[in-house]
Amino acid sequence: MTVPSKNFDTLARITYSFERASWTLLDLVFPPRCQSCRQPGERLCARCRAEIEYLKEPVCSHCGYPHPAPTTDDSCDQCRRISFGNVRIRSMAFHSESLRNAIHSLKYRRNPALGETLADLMSQRWLADFPADAMLIPVPLGMERKQARGFNQAEILARGLGARWRRPLVVDGLSRGRETRSQVGLNAQDRKSNVAGAFVASAKVKGHSVILIDDVCTTGATLSACAEALLQSGATHVWAYTLARARHDADILTP
Repeated sequence: MTVPSKNFDTLARITYSFERASWTLLDLVFPPRCQSCRQPGERLCARCRAEIEYLKEPVCSHCGYPHPAPTTDDSCDQCRRISFGNVRIRSMAFHSESLRNAIHSLKYRRNPALGETLADLMSQRWLADFPADAMLIPVPLGMERKQARGFNQAEILARGLGARWRRPLVVDGLSRGRETRSQVGLNAQDRKSNVAGAFVASAKVKGHSVILIDDVCTTGATLSACAEALLQSGATHVWAYTLARARHDADILTP
């Protein structure tokens, strides 16, 4: 088994340190506003942080959705409704108002510095559930969307987590073999069809456990498609950790 390069890991940490320093300097020149309620002072204020609906045990051991008691995919209502494939999922919080606003700002207001704040919140949860030797791989954006946005929000979150958890980050561990249309507005079956076979994994994943990083899990279709590509390229196990999780009473889950 090839161990991820320590030099590569060190370079990623140094790069991220410079990015954090630049964001701090920008905050001194242009004091930030809360990206949920727009109050001045912090990128995400204390009141809006307090409104985040964090997920906690007990959850399904497979899909990570909350349950009244510990369960597995054999007895989980969500796993019976939706196939999550060979990926075990954890999410920081429900996709509710304050967090939804922050994610929208990160993605569509070109606010990558906010990713630092959100990665810090993510780093405080679920670490013990993941393999200690797993590499972090961000879910890739299509080329057109990345060029339009200027960055991949999943990569920003993954860099922050890698620095805090001291896990190797492999930015090019996955790529898109083809462009896909936006998943917004698609139901569960259409989402699955849209991303089927869309991802290509690097040979770097062979023999390693992987933690996929993304901003939102709705039906798990994208994460499942990524996991399939990773396992086909020799990854041993695939987990996923997302910033937010859609509630499963949403109409979008209906096939």
